[in-house]
Amino acid sequence: MAEDSGQQKTPDARILKKSTPSTQNMKSQKSILGFFQKSSPSASAASPACRNDASQEPVSSPAQRAASNQKSHKKPEPKLPRSLNTRRNKTVTSSGQSITRVPSSDATGYCEQDAEVEVSTAVNGDGKTEASTESAADGGLVPCPSHLLTDLRYRLTMKELIEALSQLLVGTSSRRSLKRRKTAAGSSDEDEFKNDTEFSDDDLDNFVVPDDSEDEVKPSKKRKRPSNTAVKISSSKPSPIRDEEFDFELPDVSGGSALKWTYDPNDTEPRKPRPAVVRNIAPGEKKKAKAHMSEPEQRYPWLANITDIDRNPPGHPDYDPRTIYIPPLAWTKFSPFEKQYWEIKQKFWDTIVFFKKGKFYELYENDATIGHQLFDLKLTDRVNMRMVGVPEMSLDHWANQFVAKGFKIARVDQSESALGKEMREKQDKSNGTPVKQDKIIRRELSCVLTSGTLVDGSMLQDDMSTYCVAIKEALVNDLPAFGIAFVDTATGQFYLAEFIDDADMTKFETFVAQTRPQELLLEKSVMSTKALRILKNNTGPTTLWNYLKPCKEFCEADVTVRELDASNYFVSEEGDNIAAWPEALRQARDKEFVMSAFGALVQYLRMLKIERDLITIGNFTWYDPIKKATSLVLDGQTLINLEIFANSFDGGQEGTLFHLLNRCITPFGKRLFKQWVCHPLMDTRKINARLDAVDALNADSSVQNQFSSQLTKMPDLERLISRVHAGRCKAQDFLHVLEGFEKIDYTMGLLKEIGSGEGAIGQLVASMPDLSGYLQYWKTAFDRTKAKDSGILVPEAGVEEDFDASHDRISEIESDLDQLLKEVRKKLGSNAIVYRDNGKEIYQLEVPIKIKNVPKDWDQMSATKQAKRFYFPELRSLIRQLQEAQETHSQIVKEVASRFYARFDENYSTWLAAVRTIAQLDCLISLAKASSALGYPSCRPVFVDDERSVLEFEELRHPCMLPNVGDFIPNDVKLGGNTPNLNLLTGANAAGKSTILRMTCTAVIMAQIGCYVPCQSARLTPVDRIMSRLGANDNIFASQSTFFVELSETKKILFEATPRSLVILDELGRGTSSYDGVAVAQAVLHHVATHIGALGFFATHYHSLASEFEGHPEIAPRRMRIHVDEEERRVTFLYKLEEGIAEGSFGMHCASMCGIPNKVVERAEIAAKQWEHTSRLKESVKRRKEVG
Repeated sequence: MAEDSGQQKTPDARILKKSTPSTQNMKSQKSILGFFQKSSPSASAASPACRNDASQEPVSSPAQRAASNQKSHKKPEPKLPRSLNTRRNKTVTSSGQSITRVPSSDATGYCEQDAEVEVSTAVNGDGKTEASTESAADGGLVPCPSHLLTDLRYRLTMKELIEALSQLLVGTSSRRSLKRRKTAAGSSDEDEFKNDTEFSDDDLDNFVVPDDSEDEVKPSKKRKRPSNTAVKISSSKPSPIRDEEFDFELPDVSGGSALKWTYDPNDTEPRKPRPAVVRNIAPGEKKKAKAHMSEPEQRYPWLANITDIDRNPPGHPDYDPRTIYIPPLAWTKFSPFEKQYWEIKQKFWDTIVFFKKGKFYELYENDATIGHQLFDLKLTDRVNMRMVGVPEMSLDHWANQFVAKGFKIARVDQSESALGKEMREKQDKSNGTPVKQDKIIRRELSCVLTSGTLVDGSMLQDDMSTYCVAIKEALVNDLPAFGIAFVDTATGQFYLAEFIDDADMTKFETFVAQTRPQELLLEKSVMSTKALRILKNNTGPTTLWNYLKPCKEFCEADVTVRELDASNYFVSEEGDNIAAWPEALRQARDKEFVMSAFGALVQYLRMLKIERDLITIGNFTWYDPIKKATSLVLDGQTLINLEIFANSFDGGQEGTLFHLLNRCITPFGKRLFKQWVCHPLMDTRKINARLDAVDALNADSSVQNQFSSQLTKMPDLERLISRVHAGRCKAQDFLHVLEGFEKIDYTMGLLKEIGSGEGAIGQLVASMPDLSGYLQYWKTAFDRTKAKDSGILVPEAGVEEDFDASHDRISEIESDLDQLLKEVRKKLGSNAIVYRDNGKEIYQLEVPIKIKNVPKDWDQMSATKQAKRFYFPELRSLIRQLQEAQETHSQIVKEVASRFYARFDENYSTWLAAVRTIAQLDCLISLAKASSALGYPSCRPVFVDDERSVLEFEELRHPCMLPNVGDFIPNDVKLGGNTPNLNLLTGANAAGKSTILRMTCTAVIMAQIGCYVPCQSARLTPVDRIMSRLGANDNIFASQSTFFVELSETKKILFEATPRSLVILDELGRGTSSYDGVAVAQAVLHHVATHIGALGFFATHYHSLASEFEGHPEIAPRRMRIHVDEEERRVTFLYKLEEGIAEGSFGMHCASMCGIPNKVVERAEIAAKQWEHTSRLKESVKRRKEVG
């Protein structure tokens, strides 16, 4: 055995120092054999191999220990080399006697007298290291390390121990070296958390592998070994892995173990637990806490008192929450990675920064805390910062999660890979350019995502437009004036508006109700309280509010013009860039307020890194929230009262008019249809043209069927061509764009064959641009199958020369690798040799383990039970060439994609025209579907241009209630014409008065959109405005009572209503005393009927008004029919409109039906009768005085 040990070859020198224990130390050691002294007396004769402290005590037999061990706690056996396992249970002494090993729990065990004392290494003539040994004096005992005995669980001679340590330590060192090589070889693009999957959960606190050593951490002190350790490990570099390290098996092991013992009830002495090894901390040395276990202020003191970049603290009028001040001293202490991070983060303090790190996006410090608290992301460390990370493939998911919570998201990407960094530095050096050795990979801010500026279709919640709005407010002749610029970033459509409003800001409120901004850009300390209140009342809780600094960020008009001209968004060949501006933008040049708002919008989009992509599209148009000249005006309050887009229950679309009529199948069709509903037509000719198209589509369903079947799953082309213009489109999305336009081209060909006549359908089909010529090039431009599967645009051969050359270079290197494999197979005489990829370590040469003539200069990289894998210089060189060629090819792939996108964008106007044509067709088909879905009765409305306004519906039903109410009671509505313009509507509570009012308004909107109406017949003149005063609402945020709000809305009606308007007044005057309420209601009703001449309803519980206006020619009394049971105090509502005045409101009956106690109802009746009797007496006395 000594001879075998002497021939053992070890790549590392391992020295076991000589140690002579004292007699006192020997006696102090207590063996676990004491547990078995009484229970196994027969074992003492078989166990003379080891000396114990005072006497030899018998131990249990191996069988007994094995049986006992099944009931005790089992600890996994360590994996040992064959040379150690084969000698685990027995040892042959110098006399040839076989001795069974006995387990021991001694802190320091004493081995056989043949134990070896020292191992030294020498280099032989072949350059290999050999181990030489010296024996201790006979009978000498050498202490063994306690942790070795605990792990190996048996006694062994020093000779065996040295042999075991030589193999174990070499194997461990080699494995560590192998792991280090793997980590070092990986680029920063690698999965930085990958290596840690091999460890236990306890190691996951540090689950990030630094890439390219860009995290500069101060070297920590090495853990000190206990002073009595008998083995000293040299600090030499690990040697390559040799064959001997893996040339062993792990056979099943049996025999004694320190954990295998039999319980003895007579032995009451408790076991002493193994003392834990505690690191000795030097005096004055502080234990450094992990970053994620400490507060950021402890590591970065300047976070304790946060100020903005101008040193303004929170609460200061000029405080900017978007920035943070970092003192100069802190920058000097940052590592390069920390400096790179804080250079970006200091400008986006209120933004969640996703920092690209290999295959992950990481959040640091406060952002990491938010991610951990909101989404339970695992908190760990990166350098001196707390950190959480998410895989790059799930970035969209996590960005959506943060955006949904109201956060802004900044994405910082790597602008190069580790290999690309090396190639760049090498190229600069070869060109003679001074090379600055960057310690970290270059990164830059790619984009900032906010809920109002999302451009990626996968992140948008629905198909509706999302607006980012910049608002400039000023005063002109003591009236509020507004300049507004807003954008739908998903489509690149800009809107401009400038108007002088009334004192109540009617136009502004209408604009906010129509657009429902998702993000606001406001001039700090300039917006009025009333404007802010309107915004707060008409926006959601997730709306982002950004206050920009006047002049600096919210630029003046002249500054905006200069910046637009200097930025070259639109370039003219003649040199006058302003002449190349879109028409709407040129018109806005001389408008002070709108240009100031547009300047703020441009500044904000520039900060988000998307302004050039959007502005250069050139989609600019003027926006008029009212459109008095061409459309029916639906102001903001009317949109809310009539529940056109949002219901009053939960703010959703269920039960709204838009939800009922919107049957569009394309995303861009749905957005256009919402504009149609916001602005119903007022021109009779255009209304009838739409109605003709509806009739034609319903008469011949072939157009509907072809359109729906071909374009049902149409992608959002309007948004996607905007992404193509920006050059930020994915290959799969670009393929969807081409396939979508090919479907459109095919569908329009079918519609032309069917023939669509001379109406609106025929005009749209004829106006569709011919797309076949534009699409022909793209049919053979690139491999569509590869684009769909791999997400890469691979041009067909001959289309892109640089791509072909790069591809050929990769193929040439791969061919050289194949040839090299053939040569190796021939040299080693085996066809079983193959290439294997192991993560980033590609083309490892896998050699079966049975092949022994492997060259010694080959470096083993990994191994399995059946094979070993190697690299050698020639193979490494080819692999490096291949990696560099692939890196170059990846850059060319990006350039080719950019060229494809630019080529497609050359015809942007054609693609956009096709999209808008399809959108209009989709809207007309939606009206046809909605009209046919109304069922019977429904009719086409008839419009007349009489001088006197008229509104007549026969058996009208509320369209939004039809899906849920099967037995809806229809009613006739007649206003104007040969009848009075106004109906004074009275009736009991809950009799259906408000339903009549809303139903009439909804029918008018449907008719003027171009849809059928749910009634037997409809005849009307076009209405120019619907004005409503419905419900009883206060405004506590503005300190406005219910009555104040009523009068404010009524004032708009009195000032803006015309004879062509439809006015709805519901229970005006309820918010004050009865006398004041009656007086106000009477005065308003008289003014509307006598001086304005508008059509409408006036619903009230003031029955005295009916007698007051009994003889008025423009006021007709109407009531809701009911049946009253006086005995049971019950009212049956018949919901039928009829002529006459209601007998009363029957409030007591309604109270009884609602469950109010009878005693309370009876007492209320008595009080009501007394009040009514008193009122009549007062009226009679008043009349007598007037007569007298």
